[in-house]
Amino acid sequence: MNQMRYIITRPCLQEGSLRLLKYLDGTFPESGPAQFVGDRGREYTVQVDRAAGRVWGLRDLYHDGNLGVNDVLMITHLAPGRYQVEAIVKPHPAPLPSSRTASEPTPEARRVVVTATPHVREVRLEQPRPQPGAAETPTTVRATVTPAAETRPPLIPVQAAPTPLVPVVPDSQRPASPRPEAQAAAPIPTRLEDQLAELSRLTGYRLTFPAPGVARLAAELGAHGYTVQLALNGDALRTPAWREGADYAALITTEAEHPQNLHRLTREALAALIEHARLAPLSPIDLRGYWKAGNLDLASAASISELVGAHLAQRGAFSFVLLTLASQPAHSIVSAARLAERLGSGVNTAELHSILDTLTRAPFLALTPLPGGQYLLRGEVRDLLADLAEYADGVRRRLRQPAQAATPTPTPV
Repeated sequence: MNQMRYIITRPCLQEGSLRLLKYLDGTFPESGPAQFVGDRGREYTVQVDRAAGRVWGLRDLYHDGNLGVNDVLMITHLAPGRYQVEAIVKPHPAPLPSSRTASEPTPEARRVVVTATPHVREVRLEQPRPQPGAAETPTTVRATVTPAAETRPPLIPVQAAPTPLVPVVPDSQRPASPRPEAQAAAPIPTRLEDQLAELSRLTGYRLTFPAPGVARLAAELGAHGYTVQLALNGDALRTPAWREGADYAALITTEAEHPQNLHRLTREALAALIEHARLAPLSPIDLRGYWKAGNLDLASAASISELVGAHLAQRGAFSFVLLTLASQPAHSIVSAARLAERLGSGVNTAELHSILDTLTRAPFLALTPLPGGQYLLRGEVRDLLADLAEYADGVRRRLRQPAQAATPTPTPV
């Protein structure tokens, strides 16, 4: 059985829905009612609306699993109108201990990863501990995302974060960040030529049309460059320009068409590639192996979604480390070993050391390396992010200035 991976976005949580991305077309072939079977065996009645491009009725499923932005649904088609849905909860940061005054607000409950398997993580909704001398006893609410759980503990709603690139944290600790899901939600062009133009813009190909019905994608990357020739229809296969001077060639078809002895790119996969490229960077280097394999369809697009998920996970790990460092005061010592304990399974050791090393260099300059795996935190993380935003804004304003006449044209290196 084919298992499809779906990354939850903020609009999904707000509407209790999921988007019918192109690579999910074969999973939800018809509009109408359907049943989702959750991790714990509970069934959820949903409504597949292909015209609107949505599956509605997932609000209870999201709530029962305490799911948030950037968490993942693994969807398996069991039978017509019936689907198994497994939730994968991404780790979210627990706070470092810090002193609080009586005037400060009580921190919100947050999700903490307790155990993890390759597919399922157990998370805990942990209430903040009371101040010394307080009368109340701290409480902990558990939400375990495992198929074996038969009873459902009390659940506390988790506020959705504004972007899939940053773990869910209280607003007081969340830095300003872009909203990639807004870009990803833009409609995909309907004309084939416009779709190819959008893919080229996002991934870095140069698009030309050397002959009627023939499109050429050129990756102008020197020794790493290559070209792809695409026949927009069957008639283009008979033109002299077909395959001329191209490293790879394919016919654009629908998912249902399987031409004999021809490589293909399906319209559905093309739309899925555009959606993936809007979420995370994709380059001609990433896609070369798929052109070489010769059958770029929805199955290939689902594989590319794993690559996109890895990009998002790397950004999420970087944010996770920054947000955890934000709980530590400025001009204090950071121990890599202690930080790793706080991060738990959210960031592995190699990732952590790479991130810390990056934070010691420009333009961050947030940490000063010290002997024994320690670092000096040079300032408040909030101030660091503000300085970076000002720096980026200044560079962006300079890029918007018109080029000077005396400025020579840059030569590709």
